[in-house]
Amino acid sequence: MAGKHRSWWGWGHVEDAVSGAEATALAGRVRTLLPDADLTEHLAPPVAELGLRPPRVDPPTSLAPLCSTDPADRAAHTHGKAFRDVVRNLRGEVHHPPDLVVRPVTEQDVVDVLDWCARRNVAVIPYGGGSSVVGGVEPRLGDAYPAAVSLDLGRLDRVLEVDPTSRAARIQAGVFGPALEAQLRSHDLTLRHFPQSFEFSTLGGWLATRAGGHYATVLTHIDDLVESMRVVTPAGVSQSRRLPGSGAGPSPDRLFLGSEGVLGVITEAWMRLQDRPRWRAGASVHFTDYDEAVTATRAIAQSGLHPSNCRLLDPAEALLNAGTPTTGGVLVLGFESADHPVTPWLDRAVELCRDHGGVLPETSRGDDSTGRRQRTTAADTWRSAFLRMPYQRDALAARSMIVETFETACTWDRFPALRAAVLDAAGEALRAVAATGVVTCRFTHVYPDGPAPYFGVYATGRWGATLAQWDQIKRAVSDALLAAGGTITHHHAVGRDHRPWYDRQRPDPVALALRATKSALDPSWILNPGVLVDPAG
Repeated sequence: MAGKHRSWWGWGHVEDAVSGAEATALAGRVRTLLPDADLTEHLAPPVAELGLRPPRVDPPTSLAPLCSTDPADRAAHTHGKAFRDVVRNLRGEVHHPPDLVVRPVTEQDVVDVLDWCARRNVAVIPYGGGSSVVGGVEPRLGDAYPAAVSLDLGRLDRVLEVDPTSRAARIQAGVFGPALEAQLRSHDLTLRHFPQSFEFSTLGGWLATRAGGHYATVLTHIDDLVESMRVVTPAGVSQSRRLPGSGAGPSPDRLFLGSEGVLGVITEAWMRLQDRPRWRAGASVHFTDYDEAVTATRAIAQSGLHPSNCRLLDPAEALLNAGTPTTGGVLVLGFESADHPVTPWLDRAVELCRDHGGVLPETSRGDDSTGRRQRTTAADTWRSAFLRMPYQRDALAARSMIVETFETACTWDRFPALRAAVLDAAGEALRAVAATGVVTCRFTHVYPDGPAPYFGVYATGRWGATLAQWDQIKRAVSDALLAAGGTITHHHAVGRDHRPWYDRQRPDPVALALRATKSALDPSWILNPGVLVDPAG
């Protein structure tokens, strides 16, 4: 964005960081909840003081124009954007930066980089927007490789072709969310995939991590929007055929979706698009009993109404991030269409909520094709907070707070026990690390057979110890998730941080097949080592 600068150590733009009155208000809310918190601010050191190790490899002359050894560039490509990444950056702990940041301009550049790195046994970390919260872009490699490069796809950023008849577009993988939507706008089309990281993540990153997006039902993951993919592997280029569907063996696209850069580098994809919505309707439904709120949400998920938004905030989440006191939670509902008014669908969803004790203290909102709108307080307050959450997380991390999230999915029958197990595990871990805090829960997506709960931890920490405190909490809740029948991740990917639990969740024959596939496509094992799978033995 013109006039703004990306932060090397934290989320987003430097100019948008929490400061002034917002910082004062944020600290005030924390003190109200956690009066003993030490909120002394700690600043990230200048890049010049990080003492980065010098690059250990020189690129060949043919690739040198694509490569950067700038210290700020290397520092910014060392970590992702998880709480543990931000804390390490704040403390100047940037111990394993990439030796080079390489920015290909063409697909042939990608081929050439992989060829060179395979010959030199240099590790390649594919990099989109760097918003990973699971250690997915971090060159945490040990001594197995003499050097590592961060392969930044940001210059492959164009919509190359639009097929309005089939409503699809061929798009380069390095395009960021806003630039993608801007290029589609002239065709009156949209991908309509809006993860929280939308502004600072790329199409290739979404595909490689199976990102969750805008829709709470049906089209929940980027997987659902893929028509075909083009992937450069060390063994050759894979190009799947454009089809609305196919039963011809295992899906080539499914092989690379969620592969997190270990099998190849996604360079472009044909994506299914939609007409831009003209009609919207939404409401915030309040409950006095949380179990009844969950039951109402399940009824909607199983009704066939398919809301675009169906986000249940538990009482703690509703209070902290929507400013809404409630004993049972708030269900934020939304419907949209490019073809027809959607108020009848909203009315039926609200009726289902009322069957389980839901009430509408605020006026529901509706948009017609001219864009007139009535706003609702809780939903819009929460949405504004949602967009500022990463910036506020950084501000609190700099003030010794432990602020982080973890997410999962489970079947409806298991959710009550899973939530109880997670809250118990988190509470016990907080006590073990001598931290005081709260744990919140919201549903990000819902399916007919289960929800995707997203938990937040807000706790006091001790400067210098917050990383160790969080790691202990993370281990406890991750163990609890798997034991209760959940997944280690619904949409944040595996990376390096989730590997211990992914290895337990993944069937052994699948691990065997993944290793064989990795060996076939990346025989030198240079692509994102340590993610998803290691060599046998």
